[in-house]
Amino acid sequence: MQSAGALARRIHGWSWQAFPIGMGTGAVYVALSSVKQHPQALTVVETIFYFLNMVLFLLNVTTLLIQAILYPRQSWRLINDPTKGVFVPVAVLSFATIIIGTIKYAHGPGHVSNGVIYILFWIYVVFACLTCFPMLMIWFNQCHDLDQFTPAYAFLIFPLMIVGTVASNVLTTLDPTDSRAVGVLLMGYFFQGIGFCMTFIYICIYIIRVMSTGFLEGHQANGAFVVCGPPGFTALALLNLAGHARAILPAHNLISSTAGEVWWAASVIPALMLYGLAVFLFLFGLIPYCFKVHKDLKDILGCWALTFPNVGWICTTRVLGDVFKVQGLYRFHLFMTVSLCLTWIVLFVLTLVAFWRGLIFYSKDEDVIRDRRGYCEEKFTIICHSETSTIVSV
Repeated sequence: MQSAGALARRIHGWSWQAFPIGMGTGAVYVALSSVKQHPQALTVVETIFYFLNMVLFLLNVTTLLIQAILYPRQSWRLINDPTKGVFVPVAVLSFATIIIGTIKYAHGPGHVSNGVIYILFWIYVVFACLTCFPMLMIWFNQCHDLDQFTPAYAFLIFPLMIVGTVASNVLTTLDPTDSRAVGVLLMGYFFQGIGFCMTFIYICIYIIRVMSTGFLEGHQANGAFVVCGPPGFTALALLNLAGHARAILPAHNLISSTAGEVWWAASVIPALMLYGLAVFLFLFGLIPYCFKVHKDLKDILGCWALTFPNVGWICTTRVLGDVFKVQGLYRFHLFMTVSLCLTWIVLFVLTLVAFWRGLIFYSKDEDVIRDRRGYCEEKFTIICHSETSTIVSV
């Protein structure tokens, strides 16, 4: 009887759900980089996570590319899957964490120039648009039941929403008098508005879902933490972008001489309100989590939603501490950062165990053989049909 090898089953079983692992890894060094007391040893730890994130990103991209070549049916099936397909844009989010890490750990020491960072920003914007809009067309072309709705569907918009955060990091590498800084600032606000407004609609649908069916259960309970991302990252982007606007707008004589200070002052209030919403949604998902989630290793990939959606409001805690000079916010930020790191360790170990046991990223023999045989049979049918047409025409 024909059987597929272990490597073939791994390649066939790989999915876009692998990218949240890299996102969670990136969330660790993003949160650690904003710790108030920052010794050099901590930077070394962050750099290790940065390189680990790049390794995971290259592994996922390479494996999925091989899968698309060897098993095109499986690759197309994953993209169109109503559950797994929403993780396609997460690949772009992983790229965003790599850009942020490059700014923090490669640009500072002088290994990467300002021009490279600027180019990477526009590459990210293009990738985000080319990924989000086609996936939205695929997703909205199908019907979706409210009782099966999960906040993970918001991943379809997340890359656009993170543009503001990426832009605020890119602006740290540009001089305020540089004309390129104006374009990065405006694009940050432009896409942040699109991303947050769209994801806010998903948050509203999530609340309606909870009202009609109760708290999310099983593997969907992990998705409850995804809703913390939009308000948290938007609050962070508003504060950081407005901080750069204080210098950029006056440097280019835009709007008025006080426009930068007005933007900054006007951003603190909505950022604080959105921060409160993110913390509430975190508690709203955390309190019922322990008795609603199914503790099964085969669902471990969904648990990575505990990490990266929360890094937005965690980092905002540190920025608000700087704004209002509240020491308690620094301590709270440190506590949540340590909790995030401990969560990453637990999830990474459990993910390795699930991978070793073949519970994730591992297809059945018959599935691999079916796709391989189906592809060959399809080519054989096309060849035979072509030869038959030729004979008939003769």
